[in-house]
Amino acid sequence: MFIRVRSGVSLVAALCTFSLSAAFAAPPEHTPTHARIDADSIFINGKVITMDDSSRKTRIVQAFAIKDGRFIAAGSNGEAMRHKGRDTRVVDLLGRTVLPGLSDGHFHGIHGGPGVDLSTARSLQDVFDAVSARALITPAGDFIISNSDWHEAQLQEQRLPLASELDIAAPNNPVVLVRGGHSYILNNVALQRFNITPATPVPAGGAIPRTPEGDLTGELIDTAKNLVQLPPSPPQTPEQQRQALLDVQSHMNAHGVTQLRMASSNVPTYRRWQALRDEGAISLRVSFLFRPGNSATAVNNFIATQGVTLDEGDEWLKVVGFKFGVDGGFEGGLMREPYVEPFGLGGTYFGLQTVQTQAYIDALKAVARNGWRAATHAVGDAAIDLVLEAYRQAHVEAPYAKGQWVIEHAFVAKPDHFPKIRELGLVLSVQDHLYVAGPSLRKMWGDHRAENVTPVRTYLDQGFLLAGGTDAPVIPTNPWWAMYHFITRDTITGGVFGPQERVLNREDVLRLFTLNYARLIHEEDSKGSISPGKWADFVIASGDFLSVPMGDLDDMTALATYVGGKRVYLAPQMQPGDF
Repeated sequence: MFIRVRSGVSLVAALCTFSLSAAFAAPPEHTPTHARIDADSIFINGKVITMDDSSRKTRIVQAFAIKDGRFIAAGSNGEAMRHKGRDTRVVDLLGRTVLPGLSDGHFHGIHGGPGVDLSTARSLQDVFDAVSARALITPAGDFIISNSDWHEAQLQEQRLPLASELDIAAPNNPVVLVRGGHSYILNNVALQRFNITPATPVPAGGAIPRTPEGDLTGELIDTAKNLVQLPPSPPQTPEQQRQALLDVQSHMNAHGVTQLRMASSNVPTYRRWQALRDEGAISLRVSFLFRPGNSATAVNNFIATQGVTLDEGDEWLKVVGFKFGVDGGFEGGLMREPYVEPFGLGGTYFGLQTVQTQAYIDALKAVARNGWRAATHAVGDAAIDLVLEAYRQAHVEAPYAKGQWVIEHAFVAKPDHFPKIRELGLVLSVQDHLYVAGPSLRKMWGDHRAENVTPVRTYLDQGFLLAGGTDAPVIPTNPWWAMYHFITRDTITGGVFGPQERVLNREDVLRLFTLNYARLIHEEDSKGSISPGKWADFVIASGDFLSVPMGDLDDMTALATYVGGKRVYLAPQMQPGDF
């Protein structure tokens, strides 16, 4: 762990280092006298789940006090009220539950794009109706493109539409349904536009599925998407780019999220966030993973030319490393065993490796030599094999500390992976893909693999450091749903998958989205819990996370969200004076 002391912190931190346990153990008359700090605000009469890591058991307190954007006390009402000054604002929580600000450890965006919205579709007919409605207002020959935040498992039929079916919905327009980050689904008009036929060579690292009759289904997977050149989106003005960031902030703050990790960003986006911070309009703490390219040359060029350094930033924005990927997504996770039939194509389809092995290994060696960190997307067990071997070779090249390098997703892991993960001290970034895609994964991967997708309980039992996220917009941008899934293993349309992987200790799940995220980005000294000296990021929840019925967890939400002691969201049903 790297301890950083920032300017402007020392006075508050020095006066707040007293142990809360000592404060509760000794009567007030025996407590050493300290110069009192008058708080800016004090919150009393709550159930405050601190996530303080002084012990494995979460401390629950009544109240806390804030000064200059940081917690200065967390304990009983009396302990907090000792910091009441003439101008201190006192808020009565009326027994409500307070959590540390939530985080999203693997985030891309809040919406799937400006196209046809399929996020609320629950049947193929809903999809066709949405496409048909767009066709009525789109000139013949112009593209109809969907957003990306949907999945066929959310549909009653639990399958993708076929090219021929999309032809009926839009017979005069090329249709491209963008699904997640790994697939396009085209109608025949679009296939003809791009001259894609059953004879088209399948690119390495991609797939072009066919029906049992040999016709194209219309789906293009991973690198096969490169056969399609979508029309460019109209360029955004600087004000539109700024507004897009403000939209991300307001959307995530409304879910109680105070921190997120951009899982695939670029330097221009980072600069726009910096401009937002510099004008004082920022309300999210954002960490950035950049995509340098899958070669040593690309890594070295990025470091030499892009003008950013690892760990640069402040309490708002931080550069945390590089992002790579080695396999596909739901349809392309690279497996040791073939997919189940008919997806296994007679036992020959094992998923997709999207990088050249040696180029990827060389890129990671360059990352290690330059003292940067790596995080790699790996879905299938064979993909994890590749990542672990590449990480091992990079470690031999230039040893990196434990807790520094990350595997993203880790859907399908095997017991022989665990000693290697432990030896290298890797962190696992996990999300709730199964919540949305469970039935589809069962069809493609079989019962055993699907039941054990993202085995969070096993990972925790192994003692691995896990950080939670959503992979939005591939999965809905709702951390409460992710926590609900990890606790219940329930899915939207398929029931419970792998009940043995339920994490029944809710504190362990909450830790994934609070303190463990702070550890992931190496900021646990200043973020992730309601503790004196840390930034005052917290959410007032709609219910008691630790005791609401299990079936109600996914309905929980934020009543108010605070970042640095400042309220950045208030639920519509609340009154401004409530908090």
